[in-house]
Parts: sequence; structure tokens; C-alpha cells
Amino acid sequence: MKILKGFGYALALPVILVVIWWAATLGETNFFVPTPGVLAEKFGETWFGERIVSDVLPSIARLFGGVVAAIIIGIVGGLLIGSFKWLRDLTEPVLEFFRAIPPPVLVPVLMLLMGITDGMKVVVIISGCVWPVLLNTIEGVRAIDPVLSDSAHTYGIGGWARIKYLVLPSAGPQIMAGVRQCLSIGLILMVISEMFASSSGLGFTIVQFQRSFAIPEMWSGIVVLGLIGVAMSFIFQFTERKILRWYHGLREVENAV
Repeated sequence: MKILKGFGYALALPVILVVIWWAATLGETNFFVPTPGVLAEKFGETWFGERIVSDVLPSIARLFGGVVAAIIIGIVGGLLIGSFKWLRDLTEPVLEFFRAIPPPVLVPVLMLLMGITDGMKVVVIISGCVWPVLLNTIEGVRAIDPVLSDSAHTYGIGGWARIKYLVLPSAGPQIMAGVRQCLSIGLILMVISEMFASSSGLGFTIVQFQRSFAIPEMWSGIVVLGLIGVAMSFIFQFTERKILRWYHGLREVENAV
């Protein structure tokens, strides 16, 4: 019953929005705003075919590769920088400089250095996604309870054991907050990198539809991006619940009290 209730809540607002959209476009012939029926028809014609293999799957693969690499780099780098004050002082000016550079402006530079390749698009995604994970990990490591840290030192817990049983659990909530931000940034940069330099992918296809005035098809591509974002959100929530089950359990106990 609880699952059905949650599913109903998740569908309620989209259904209401579609009904409003249908009512607003009833009897209208606006070229730039298709009706829900036309969009649904074009969605099926456009994406239930070879475009899944030629455009959707390559985009998802690049997004997955860039996000995973950014998460690994961000967590490892954050653990190192957050653990040593001298390293934080040394790297802070450089990190602030590169963090301030909008990733889309790197696309022309990376095109010159790496060419128009999938690797270039993955690097663009990494260049924007790594920062929320890195900075949240640094802050999470810095915020470890000094009493717990001293206790671990007293009992001789060091090396990988300290990271596994103290650092990662303590910084986990902030790391996952950074990962959540990373996912939305990655989706945006995936589209931007494909709009600038690509011959396939969702970003490229949406731009081609727009340039050829295939407006319903263009909107259908935007819907695909939205569905990918929703799927990523659900996957993240499920994964976060598994990784931080102790944290959510503690919060539920505190709320109950």
C-alpha cells in the first residue's frame, strides 16, 4: 500500500500538467507548441527505432562514463585534500580558479586538443561534474567529529581501516549531496558537448530537429532528456538509501522521538 501511495504521488503532478497542457492546446494550431497527442505520436515514431541505438545509447554511455569518472576523481581527491591542511592551503587557489571556469567554454579548447571524439565529450562532463563531489567531500572530511577522530587514533585505527570505518561514513551524507548535484550537471554538459561538436547523440539530434523546423520531434527529444533525468533521480535515491541506510535510519529515529 505504501509503495502504491508513493507511486500515485509521483504520477499525480505529471498527469495534472498533461491535462492542463491538453486543455490549453485544445482546438489550437500553434506550430511551436504541439498537442500532447501529436507529441506522443512523434515520440513513438522518432525514438522507438534505430535512434535508440544511434543517439540515445551513445549519449547515455558518455554521460555514465563522465559521471562515474568525476565521482571517483572527486572522492579520491576530496579524501586527500580534506585530510591534510597543508594540501588544502596549497590547492585552494588553483581549485577556486578552475572551479570558476564554466565548463562549456572549454569545449572549443578541448576540440583543438583532443579532436571531435567521445573522449572529448566525456572530459567536458568530468570538468563540470567533479567540482560538487570534490568540494563536498573535502568539507565532509573536514567536518569529522574530532572526538571520533581522536578515538580512532587512540585505538590505532589508521590507513584504509580509518577511511572505511570513520572517514567515509562521516563524510558520506555530504558526498552523496555532491553526487546528486553532479548528476544534473552531467546531463546538461552531455547535451552541450553534443550540440557543439558531434554527429550523433541527443544534443545533436535536438539541434538538427530545431534547424529543420521539426518542432514536435524537437520536443520529443526534450522529453527523452527529462525521462533520463527522472530515471537518474530514482536510481540515485535507491542507491543513496542503500549506502546511507544507517544515516536515514538515524534520522527516522530522531524524527520519531
